[in-house]
Amino acid sequence: MGTIRRHPITFLLFIAGFIGLCIVPFVIGWMMPELLPNLFKGSLTFPISVLGASVYYLMVIIFFYSYFVTFYLDMWIVTNDRLVDVRQVSLFARTIAELDLYQIQDATSDVRGFWHTLFNFGNVTLQTAGSVPRFIIKDVPRPHDVRQMLLDLAAEDKRYHNKT
Repeated sequence: MGTIRRHPITFLLFIAGFIGLCIVPFVIGWMMPELLPNLFKGSLTFPISVLGASVYYLMVIIFFYSYFVTFYLDMWIVTNDRLVDVRQVSLFARTIAELDLYQIQDATSDVRGFWHTLFNFGNVTLQTAGSVPRFIIKDVPRPHDVRQMLLDLAAEDKRYHNKT
């Protein structure tokens, strides 16, 4: 029981892309005087290039921030009765789905690929009898343990519902 989030290693690829995008203006600033020396002789060239780089960095930072918010606020909350899927779709859009644990019919954990196996993260797919037939928990750490925990909680919840 508690909160399940995506594995942090899934965010590292995005951080590498962010660092690459941050380096691009420096590379362009280094290459442009070599390729087009006459372009940088005007008095407006430096202020315009600083303004362009500032706008570029602002867009990169906003994109990074919105992706980070989406990554951080995606979570699955497990209680002894329910599984709540909080999915941050974009910066200002969120979807919340809920599943009663006694409705779980089948659970499958999936670890595919070298990095997934090395860092032990993957997907857990739940087949249900509810309105949402498939419930997918993506890029969760230790998916086999999560699957087993959910199956144990579902069995406990089914025993509770069969008593009443």
